[in-house]
This record gives sequence, structure tokens and C-alpha cells, in this order.
Amino acid sequence: MAAAYASSSIFRARERLVDLFQRAVVAALRTGPIPRHVAFVMDGNRRYARSLGVRVVDGHVSGYYALRRVLEILYLLGVEHVTAYAFAIDNFKRTPEEVDALMSLAQDRLIEFCEHGGVLREYGVRLVAVGNISLCPPGVQDAIRRAEEMTKDNTRAVFNLCISYASRDEITTAVNTTVNEKLASQSPTPITVADLDAHMMTARGNSPPLDIFVRTSGVLRLSDFLLWQCNEDTQIQFIRRYWPEIGLLDIIPILLDYQRKVWSKPASES
Repeated sequence: MAAAYASSSIFRARERLVDLFQRAVVAALRTGPIPRHVAFVMDGNRRYARSLGVRVVDGHVSGYYALRRVLEILYLLGVEHVTAYAFAIDNFKRTPEEVDALMSLAQDRLIEFCEHGGVLREYGVRLVAVGNISLCPPGVQDAIRRAEEMTKDNTRAVFNLCISYASRDEITTAVNTTVNEKLASQSPTPITVADLDAHMMTARGNSPPLDIFVRTSGVLRLSDFLLWQCNEDTQIQFIRRYWPEIGLLDIIPILLDYQRKVWSKPASES
């Protein structure tokens, strides 16, 4: 009993030290420019699981905890918009067992994110589901609606959860919606970039153009993610580590690189 209590006390003390270290680093980073919009392709859950000899679904569960960890770091930093690629439309082509496991995980964890003690509740974050949600099972659609309702009044930041998403699908939908609106107008005008901006799925959360695009696991692909939201200033960062391994020590060099490039910009471009 005494040994167990001592072990528990050491663990809690270690957690407090880690938290203090994280907050000190975040405070230092906040003295420099902070990106408004950061996005992640959360790649490598399956390979992470295989590297440990565990079930693929366990890799996805570890990926969920990594997402919660990264969101906390970014919202502490003051990032206003975070977008995460949770499930692509093409992912429906995976085995039924894996798709079912991923959908069940999404259904179970969405509400946990928003409840008391959840990262979105703690930091006043509004959740916005981005994607063709009608392709998801009814239980997941219901969880998404509940999560969005629970967070609709949060105003400090936005979390875009891309589920059943593909950038080409998003752009196609925006073009179709814009064209239909123009045709229905009494005096249609030419389609502009601003028209399409207003009909992108990320416009629901008023998310600005993307500052930093991060992909984990060492794969050098964009994977049909936020292609419209990327722009001439978007910094693309590829990390070799698998998504479940990501933490503060991976975020630090990304933020420092962003700050260095902002500071090195000529005043005329700022």
C-alpha cells in the first residue's frame, strides 16, 4: 500500500513538473508572432500500432490522445483556428472493421471533447465539423450535431474537425453552391475568389487562410487536404514521427520556424 501511494505521488509530481515546463515554454513562444490557423494531417496511427505489435484500433486511440495533447498546446499558445484531418472520404475504402472502429471512436470521443473537463470546454473552443457528414453512420452524425450544439457559444477559438472530407469535394460543393446562387439571382455577377471563399466548409468557423500545414509520419503528400485554404504564405512542415508520438517538443521547432520567417519578412510584405 505504502509503495503504491509513493509511486502515485511520484507520478503526480512528475505530471506537475511536465505541466509547468510546458506552460513556461508556451509563455516564451507567446512573446513572438503566433499563427492564426494551423492544420494537421494526423498520419501514422496504423504504422505506429504495427511498430508496437498492437491492434490498429489501439493506434487510432493513441492518435486521439495525441490530438487532445496538441490542441491544448496550441490553444495555450493563442492559436485561434486548428484544423485536423480525422477521416478522409477515401478512408471508407479501408476494411469494414477499421472503418467501424474509427467511426465508433469518433462517436465516443466527440462528446468527451466538449464535456466538462474536455479540451474544447476548458479553452472555450467551438467545434465545426468539416466534410460530407451525410456519408457518416447515423450515430456519428448525431454525435457531431450534439458536439456542435454544445460548443456553439464558445468564442475564444475554433476547432475544424475534418471527417468524411476531401478538398476536391469541398471545392466542388463550393462551386456548385456559388453557381446556383448566381443563377437564382436577379442580376448575376461574375464568380470571384471571395464568393468561393464564403462557400468553403471552413467558412462556417470563419477560419482564415492557412498559416501552417503539418503532416506527420514522414510521408511527403498533401492528401487532398485544405488545398483551397493553402496560399503563398502557407508553411508546409513534414515530421518523421508518427502522429501518436507528437507533443510539445515537435511543436516548438515548427513555431520557431514560423516566427523566424515572419520576422525575416520585409516590412512591405508584413
